[in-house]
Amino acid sequence: MEKKVDVTSKAVVEVLARTIEYLQPNPASRAKLTMLNTVSKIRGQVKNPGYPQSEGLLGECMIRHGKELGGESNFGDALLDAGESMKCLAEVKDALDIEVKQNFIDPLQNLCDKDLKEIQHHLKKLEGRRLDFDYKKKRQGKIPDEELRQALEKFEESKEVAETSMHNLLETDIEQVSQLSALVDAQLEYHRQAVQILDELASKLKRRMRDASSRPKREYKPKPRETFDLGEPEQSNGGFPCAPAPKITAASSSFRSSDKPVRTPSRSMPPLDQPSCKALYDFEPENDGELGFHEGDIITLTNQIDENWYEGMLHGQSGFFPLSYVEVLVPLPQ
Repeated sequence: MEKKVDVTSKAVVEVLARTIEYLQPNPASRAKLTMLNTVSKIRGQVKNPGYPQSEGLLGECMIRHGKELGGESNFGDALLDAGESMKCLAEVKDALDIEVKQNFIDPLQNLCDKDLKEIQHHLKKLEGRRLDFDYKKKRQGKIPDEELRQALEKFEESKEVAETSMHNLLETDIEQVSQLSALVDAQLEYHRQAVQILDELASKLKRRMRDASSRPKREYKPKPRETFDLGEPEQSNGGFPCAPAPKITAASSSFRSSDKPVRTPSRSMPPLDQPSCKALYDFEPENDGELGFHEGDIITLTNQIDENWYEGMLHGQSGFFPLSYVEVLVPLPQ
């Protein structure tokens, strides 16, 4: 039973990890989402940002360029149709994430945190009492028989508790089958809705192709060229008369001190007497709470969220930003 429980524990842990990778394949986005959720908890925010689905990002890109091409472009209209469908796919994928988390990931995580952890506790306790009994058994005759009897009773008690907990887990593994079935049901529903969305998109695009092929083609008619009067042959400036150059006097050729061009001051660097960093690249915030900046900005460091993200202040605004975009000038105190 102990070997079966050990294999079950390893299976549950790895399946959980792989399921999360399946739902959220981008490791960088997973790390960023974990950091954002941590920051939300620290700040007491109820709503956490969701995982950026690749279908949603593709849809936003298509819609943006479709609008730029305009309604007179067949390609632009098709991009708008495809972009809306991609955003619908992203919403369906979000629903899949929620369904799988509630009916598959959370129950398996509870199995790890409660039942399997409890079994490990009983087995550890059993091992300790076995060692205690073996030690006292070797000293039989040198210690009271009552002490040896109590050690044996405790060992038998722990053995029974550990065996019962392992037996109950192995006998009720149909619950894990039910959870696996919920995962498959959620995947089926996702793919049904995805097929429906893509079927509708394919029909729209084919209809657009038929409509475009039935319309007469517009011919390109270039505008008539304009005629230019090049003037007399002796004039080399396009026919415009030359005005005499004004005479420059000594008084007008010398600059006064007030007429000198003013040089734009460069971005000043604040005194580095506090934790700070310098921006190596521009950073555009994508989520609430992120701090945007431009290359060369000096940012005051206030906190380190994790090994990849800092929190800082710039121009009176506070937020967090990735460490890879900056160079630390004065590190935070350890």
